[in-house]
Amino acid sequence: MATGVYISKFLAIAIVVLTVSSIGGIITMIIVYENERIKTQPTAPPTTNSTTPYPAGPPPNMRLPGNLIPESYDIVLQPHLYIVMNNTTNQSLVFTGNSTVYFRCVENTKTIVLHSKEQNVTAVKVTDLDKEKIIKVDNTILYSNESNFLEIVLDSVLVKDGNYSLFTAFEGELLDDLAGFYMSSYKKGFIATSQMQPTDARKVFPCFDEPAMKATFRVSLIHRPGTTALANGKVIGTTLEVIDGETWEVTRFQTTKKMSTYLLAFTVSDFHSIGSTHERVDIKTYARPEAIKAGQAKYAASITGNILAFYESTFSTDAYFISTLDQIALPDFSAGAMENWGLVTYRETALLYEEGVSSTSNKEWIATVIAHELAHQWFGNLVTMKWWNDLWLNEGFATYISYMGVDHIEPTWNIKDLIVLNDIQTVFQVDSLASSHPLSSKEDDVQTSSDITQLFDSITYSKGAAVLRMLADYLDERVFLNGLRKYLQAFQYSNTVHKDLWEYLQEAVDEDSSHIKVAEVMDTWTKQMGYPVITINTTNGAVSQEHFLQNQTSDYDFEWHVPIRVMKEGEPIKIATLDKKVLMPDFLSEDGKWVLANINCMGYFRVNYDPVNWDRLLSQLEMNIHEIPIINRGQLIDDAFNLARAKHINVTLALRTTKYLWNDTEYIPWESALRNLDYFILMFDRSEVYGPMQAYLRKQVGGLYQHFENFTMFSTVPEQYNQINAISVACSNDIPECQEMARMLFDNWMTNKTSNRIHPNLKATIYCQAIAAGGEKEWEFAWGKFENATTATEKDKLRYALSCTRKIWLLNRYLEYTLNPDKIRKMDAVSTISYIARNVAGQAIAWNFVRANWNYIKGIMSLGNLIDGVTQRFSTDFELEELWQFLTDHDVEELHLAIRALEQATERTEANIKWVKENKQTVLEWFKNESRREQLN
Repeated sequence: MATGVYISKFLAIAIVVLTVSSIGGIITMIIVYENERIKTQPTAPPTTNSTTPYPAGPPPNMRLPGNLIPESYDIVLQPHLYIVMNNTTNQSLVFTGNSTVYFRCVENTKTIVLHSKEQNVTAVKVTDLDKEKIIKVDNTILYSNESNFLEIVLDSVLVKDGNYSLFTAFEGELLDDLAGFYMSSYKKGFIATSQMQPTDARKVFPCFDEPAMKATFRVSLIHRPGTTALANGKVIGTTLEVIDGETWEVTRFQTTKKMSTYLLAFTVSDFHSIGSTHERVDIKTYARPEAIKAGQAKYAASITGNILAFYESTFSTDAYFISTLDQIALPDFSAGAMENWGLVTYRETALLYEEGVSSTSNKEWIATVIAHELAHQWFGNLVTMKWWNDLWLNEGFATYISYMGVDHIEPTWNIKDLIVLNDIQTVFQVDSLASSHPLSSKEDDVQTSSDITQLFDSITYSKGAAVLRMLADYLDERVFLNGLRKYLQAFQYSNTVHKDLWEYLQEAVDEDSSHIKVAEVMDTWTKQMGYPVITINTTNGAVSQEHFLQNQTSDYDFEWHVPIRVMKEGEPIKIATLDKKVLMPDFLSEDGKWVLANINCMGYFRVNYDPVNWDRLLSQLEMNIHEIPIINRGQLIDDAFNLARAKHINVTLALRTTKYLWNDTEYIPWESALRNLDYFILMFDRSEVYGPMQAYLRKQVGGLYQHFENFTMFSTVPEQYNQINAISVACSNDIPECQEMARMLFDNWMTNKTSNRIHPNLKATIYCQAIAAGGEKEWEFAWGKFENATTATEKDKLRYALSCTRKIWLLNRYLEYTLNPDKIRKMDAVSTISYIARNVAGQAIAWNFVRANWNYIKGIMSLGNLIDGVTQRFSTDFELEELWQFLTDHDVEELHLAIRALEQATERTEANIKWVKENKQTVLEWFKNESRREQLN
């Protein structure tokens, strides 16, 4: 039903007349006014001053606005957990605390934007320090996206050049997620510890969590009586205080140097320590009490002071910058180690070594990691990259410098040569994919936490080290180190971009009267992804370069400035520089002599030759291997196999490079060959190619195995790496004497139980081969030893060996164990799954397991390494379809930390499929012919 208002007809007419009259009057007034205005032309009224607009809401990108600069923090943290539990207490996995950040305003604003993540902020107070008054807070907003911004809206303006403080109180959980402030445990107790890099300081307290936002930090830790608290600075006092009716210890630490938030560290534990010798710095190494008692920290303690002193003398920047250096071995730790200034944290396997139990390779790893983390005290801590896109300035330097540190303390190891295997050949594989990335990405391309996390890869670490090694060789190490000293001195306690490094290296070059243009050369190596293949025609001296890709021709017009060391048969080494295609006499063969380029693999590139020169080099290896440097024997093999995969040469030429190995016992050539033949194993161990290939490997490894056989049987180890290779290749390719030896040594251990005669250097490979040849009994024995092992390095060997079984049901059960942190620690889950996927019996079930448990796995694991590990063997159309289906089944948010790894896995799988189709028959015939040739001989 409609509703309305009723009026009379007379009243309606009267209203119309009045309205018309009024409108007419208004029109007349407007006309008169306008005529008068035109005659007098009055001045316009003054405009009122509008209110100055201040940006509201969060910044438009994922970066802090930069209008506030932190200068110092006061931080109080109280982890409530009990280190040792008893029957009268309930464990409390909570921490509370407060923080006051003192900051300077550089641009007027009414908001404070900083970072906070997964905390409950319970109080906020802002103070104008210049006026000594409280500023009212109108609102606080925590953004749930990847920015992790905490926006504090004020009712008045923070003015330029003003000084302010922000107090926050907060509480959070000590989870076992290995990030921020977290809980770790071992058989006798619990630990509160931290891992801030790259973006998890914000999980602990509200802060300006970007590397350029450096400040000083004054930390106090409130902890249970009888426990030990550590932080970045020296302890300046400990008191007992009653808080909420309970007695607590309060440990206060000296104010740190100016540093980035990601370098903060705290631990609370009942650990013991051992000291190191240094004339000025108080160095202590902490670990579980039983580990210290067993002497497992002695080796680390014995070398730390020596490495630190070596770096002090090498870099000459006011020595080490603080008076204390603590190291601690943590039972649960996501990285290998973390360089926190003054409190370096490690996995146990990276710090603890037990004589007679740990291997020489364990000792080498410990020395390398300590040298890496101490190098960071200069490269990363003292001088820090401005933003994460230049992360290689931290990690590439620490990786390269670590070889110098280890070589200083253990000169007999020849550790510098191993950079070719450990870093260069390894990163060549990733950097030959179209999905690679430059060392220095554009700043705008690195925004979110997941963008940052994905940069912690082999490009950043290994390629960074490789190009620095090349540059040091090109400039001369003396000039290079002089430039580094200038760089460190100029930027201490501040931040840099890669251009700053080139500037100070150039200064050193100019002082040496050299004509090298550092930035011009190095920008081609840092701003472009990938690397070149240098093609040399020794018949006319023509030399050219092109972007090397495994699976396709390059869509990029890349050119590099390439320094090349070259030698000719019987002549000394020369160095040349290549920019474009040229004729160079140094690369012209004379009198039928071979030409060899990239001596000792100092350059970050591959080399291809004309067929005649390849024949000459391979003939030289057959006649006298010692004419070719050891590193180049390995690099010829690695280059040939990868050039064949990219169709630059025939696959049979690559296979020919391994024929001479029956006469070589050196590690680098053998390891290069085995890594490349491992690709053939991955591609063909499910096909008819595998039988003839095994026959060839048995023939080639026979001499190497016999060379070491007596040493193995009597548990002496003259040269660990190639002895391990000899056993692994011989046993896995069914040489009866090797399999019998492995079974006998393992059976003896099973019989004696407490007495293990297997040499520590050989344990991993003997355990693996025995478990592979055995059944449930061997597996269960090894699992029991794993559960009860007290040395981390021994646990790691057993954890690997357990993946070697051929029993599918045992592998399935082992995969399930990775979901249970009480059986396989979270930090070890990825490598355990990857070990199982390397086993041909476990590859398919590992991939199915990852897909089935993705919702759990994606939250706790290093997804890039995991995807890489479980897809290495993919080489069929069906497996490619499964990869695509996996991408389709999950949205971007679910995959964000694995996107790059999945792209690389897809690209690699496509390349594998193509390669297998094109080469399978050729490879099969080659191995068959080699077997027939052996039978005829």
